[in-house]
Amino acid sequence: MQAKAIFYHAGCPVCVEAERSLATALDAKRYDVEVVHLGTSRERLPEAERAGVRSVPALVLDGVPLHINFGASLDALR
Repeated sequence: MQAKAIFYHAGCPVCVEAERSLATALDAKRYDVEVVHLGTSRERLPEAERAGVRSVPALVLDGVPLHINFGASLDALR
């Protein structure tokens, strides 16, 4: 059974590079990776907040939010 991994980003250069290098590096046999662009899917902001995401890019892996680099706060995406 695969664990769920969600990569939240806002489309900025920092986020895109993090997606290319980190989200795609996860073992597809272990993780079902979903990429969520919060700039175009603002309705998912509350979900990201509930998951503990405070800024993007961030990867929620096994329920743990991992903040990769500071691209933008969630407040800036509202």
